[in-house]
Amino acid sequence: MKFGKEFEAQMVQEWQEAYVDYSNLKSILKDILRFKQLNNVPSPMAATIKGKLKRNASLYRAFSGLTSRFRPESTLNNNEDEVILVSAVQGRDGEGDYQTMFLRSNEEGAEHELVFFRRLDDEFNKVIKFYKKNVAEVIVEADELSKQMNALIALRIKVDNPVIGENDVVNLVPNGFSSNSSSIDHPTNGGNQAWSMMNVIQEEKKKEDNDGINGGEGNKKEGFKAAPLEVLDHVKINVEVGTPLSTLKAVIKSSKSNLSFSRKELRTAEEKITRAIVEFYRKLRLLKSYCFLNQLAFSKIMKKYDKITSRNASKAYLQMVDKSYFGSSDEVTALMERVEDTYAKHFANGNRRKGMKKLRPQAKRERHRITFLYGLFSGCSIALIVAIIVNLHARALLNSVERDQYMVNIFPLYSLFGYVALHMLMYAGNTYFWKRYRINFPFIFGFKQGTELGYRQLLLLTSGLSLLTLAAVISHLDIEIDPRTQTFRTLTELIPLFLLILVVSIAFCPFNNIYRSSRFFLIRCAFRCVCAPLYKVTLPDFFLADQLTSQVQAFRSLEFYLCYYVWGNFRERSNKCEDSEVYRVFYIVVAIVPYWLRFIQCLRRLLEEKDAAHGVNGLKYLSTIAAVALRTIYQFQKQKTTAWLVLAAATSGMATIFNTYWDIVIDWGLLRRKSSNPWLRDKLVLAHKVVYFLAMALNCVLRLVWMQQVLGIQTVLFLHGTALTAVVASLEIIRRGIWNFFRLENEHLNNVGKYRAFKSVPLPFCYDHNGDNSM
Repeated sequence: MKFGKEFEAQMVQEWQEAYVDYSNLKSILKDILRFKQLNNVPSPMAATIKGKLKRNASLYRAFSGLTSRFRPESTLNNNEDEVILVSAVQGRDGEGDYQTMFLRSNEEGAEHELVFFRRLDDEFNKVIKFYKKNVAEVIVEADELSKQMNALIALRIKVDNPVIGENDVVNLVPNGFSSNSSSIDHPTNGGNQAWSMMNVIQEEKKKEDNDGINGGEGNKKEGFKAAPLEVLDHVKINVEVGTPLSTLKAVIKSSKSNLSFSRKELRTAEEKITRAIVEFYRKLRLLKSYCFLNQLAFSKIMKKYDKITSRNASKAYLQMVDKSYFGSSDEVTALMERVEDTYAKHFANGNRRKGMKKLRPQAKRERHRITFLYGLFSGCSIALIVAIIVNLHARALLNSVERDQYMVNIFPLYSLFGYVALHMLMYAGNTYFWKRYRINFPFIFGFKQGTELGYRQLLLLTSGLSLLTLAAVISHLDIEIDPRTQTFRTLTELIPLFLLILVVSIAFCPFNNIYRSSRFFLIRCAFRCVCAPLYKVTLPDFFLADQLTSQVQAFRSLEFYLCYYVWGNFRERSNKCEDSEVYRVFYIVVAIVPYWLRFIQCLRRLLEEKDAAHGVNGLKYLSTIAAVALRTIYQFQKQKTTAWLVLAAATSGMATIFNTYWDIVIDWGLLRRKSSNPWLRDKLVLAHKVVYFLAMALNCVLRLVWMQQVLGIQTVLFLHGTALTAVVASLEIIRRGIWNFFRLENEHLNNVGKYRAFKSVPLPFCYDHNGDNSM
């Protein structure tokens, strides 16, 4: 693989704008190469091509006046082999910027090399500033985590020994750790301020040389005692407003509560600090990778420059890179070592290998059996579809009097699984294209590293569900057609119910199989959606609620299950559900519940974030609720009146306009008239712009499928009404799948624009001002 592609593949996608623009620098080198090659072309062809190259070189026009600025008077007389000089220039903001002086500016074609070095300096200064800023942030985070560890250690002591005095000195844990500790001081502040991570409890101090870590005065630091229990007097527990109980506490009381010194409180604090340390260590790893990749990129590009120009400039420039803060700082490495030691001692019982498995989870290995199985299941599903078609033609079911009976009573039962399988298939396609276009969906959804499902696993689940459903359908038909099984008619009608129980049992299975972590993540998100007012709304929660709004017909199928098997005469394959007023009322209720959940989520976010956009979004879902309710009422009318038709059409039209605008402008971030990509947005993931316009047009068309229900349009005459309803519901699921891709693309680009590559992890303890001063 070429370095450019490998470089892009290993980038932190949310930081991609902070990396050196290797492809741009490489394109400038190509211009230099073309200019060098043209020197060998005979005149007048060379003059014509050179003139054209200069006219098309925007960088040349922008920096053509730099020659005189970077031309020293007598440097070449002193050293003919010297090509560049690199120096740090003090800027107005007090920070030094590196500038490269090109010493061969008198040569022909030097203007292109001047442009190259100016661009190279800009990229290097950008990289250094970003790296410095992030290192400063992790040092602040390390100091905060040190305070959190002090409080956790004191809390552990207090919980294990409730009668211990405040100033007593004891060991933290029964594994031999003593209360002595040594500090690692910041290399740049003379050792006056502790910046290391969680160095409160260590083994007995060893006499060893700490050069390379302390990097300054006093390699042998005197130990100091661990923070006494009086730390707990300045600490309170942060109440995370994320659960129903914490929400009520935050409303009634403060968001902070006093310590209770209970085991449960200790466990909760340990879990939060563990997550914070793991996320902090991940940030350190990415910073180290960022530093390494950019150093490698500068090395590669300078070697290419030397090769193209036959000069020897890389040595001087790379020496500057090594001596700069970017190449010489070791704060990140020292912090990583301290985090590893601390985590192993305090959270892995001193087992470093176990601790490293938690800090550095291994990436999932792709298994060939998954590909084999979903291929097998897909092939079997296709074979069953063919068998069902043959069976229907053999019985002439489509033309018999049994057609209406089957479509009204049995088809809605099996269509539920079809909706779910289609949605899973669309999500599998989403994950494939998200991964292909490097959209970091595991980070956006908050999946634990290594637990997210890829498109292969999703295709396996989809094909498995399809196989089960189609097998049930063909079994249902075969039992009916065989005279020997006529006595099992009751059992035959129960096959869809058995299938539903099987699928639900697999979904809630507590055993560690069939992707338990992903199943439970989905169940937790669904539970938080149902309890939306009482839980803090996160992206997975409202994303799932949006998916549920496209599964209205699936919820109605669940309602039909209840009506058919409880109040219907399923033994005779008949029901009078639609004649029941209760069924009609719940038919409307189950349709508006997903929109109501999204409305409540918008209200919760409006109260927390004070952003009026969430209020407007809530009004959008209210308009959809009105449209769905009026359409359903109109649908149930035996004698349809013009007044209800006008109401249903008007509310549906307004809701469609509102939803379509919100989809394209807010959720997708498109239709920006003044953007660099007219009527799209400034940043795009897909190279072909026509895809965005097609997606917008398709979204508008699929938003209008409600017209079939209101106006009674029978576009396909041979389709039964129930089948047409299933087709309309499937089109909405397909629209949602398209919406998913562009919604997450927009979210990813927002993260890239803000360099947001990490989740904020809530910390358990809060220090008051006296506690901070005492630290």
